[in-house]
Amino acid sequence: MPQIFHPRVNGLTRILLAAGGVAIVAFAYVAYFVDRSPYSTGQGVIPEQPVPFSHEHHVGGLGIDCRYCHTGVDRSTFAGMPDTHTCMSCHSQLWTNAQMLAPVRDSLEQERPLHWVRVHELPDFVYFDHRAHVTNGIGCESCHGRVDRMPLMRQAASMTMQWCLNCHRNPQGALRAPGRITAMDVSDTPDPLALLRQYQIHTDRMTECVTCHR
Repeated sequence: MPQIFHPRVNGLTRILLAAGGVAIVAFAYVAYFVDRSPYSTGQGVIPEQPVPFSHEHHVGGLGIDCRYCHTGVDRSTFAGMPDTHTCMSCHSQLWTNAQMLAPVRDSLEQERPLHWVRVHELPDFVYFDHRAHVTNGIGCESCHGRVDRMPLMRQAASMTMQWCLNCHRNPQGALRAPGRITAMDVSDTPDPLALLRQYQIHTDRMTECVTCHR
């Protein structure tokens, strides 16, 4: 029987198969890193807001507690965003004519809410309860980073499933003493294991699927 393919085809086939295997592995690596990059996670991204609000100034400089603006953080699943009247409780007296605050004044005059852009936004299939975390000792800084050093708010952590699971398995490092949950300076944090017992946290069930997916 006459030979259909040239002998060189065997070598070419091996090269193509090897190249295909390398391409698949390379694609998997690229997909892995893209999935964990700021492009996908939003980590480090600073979205444009209606007003360039500075946590560094308000929290770090003036010492305003997180709960003054985020009123639902210890009472609701959602921490809440400050409404116009919260802003104007101060800015009706201070910086009243500042150009950057024009959207706030317009919002009050027109009775139209400010539309803040959420910096930390989890997928719809993830259930997250701020109240459950804050009332059980998880500090604001543990998830949101040192907001008192952020001129503009950004997402400090990756907020990936692996990041959450790491904390659910070993929450000791994220715990803060009662009364220090919203504090940024946590150098006086007691023994983490003692806090674990104080808040009666049991890690054996914190990685069950139903904890975050309901």
